[in-house]
Amino acid sequence: MKKCFLIPLLAIALSFNAISKLPQSDIDLRSKEIGKSLRCVVCQNQSIEDSDAPLAADMRQIVKKRILEGDTNDEIINYMRRQYGDFVLLKPPFQKNTLALWILPFMLIMASGAWFFKAKK
Repeated sequence: MKKCFLIPLLAIALSFNAISKLPQSDIDLRSKEIGKSLRCVVCQNQSIEDSDAPLAADMRQIVKKRILEGDTNDEIINYMRRQYGDFVLLKPPFQKNTLALWILPFMLIMASGAWFFKAKK
């Protein structure tokens, strides 16, 4: 019976030991790096690192918590993407639903160039 209580206590003690091994400067550096690639869903044109919105502060706390839990940068970004959708990424992925986002600017530049040269004649 005593062993049943010791095992969870040992697991908790080991997890606290693992958390304490991460220097605060590394946590802050990784948090800022990840935060610069995530969009504030309130401000929309700012990263969560640049935003003063309360939701951005909450998102920064989630990132730090996930770092402390031992997640990699990609795992944290994928977690946030699952929670908030693709919109949370400052650089949208190249997919079928974002194809127009990637191709439309080039098409507009080409159309503007064609119009400019045609108007010049």
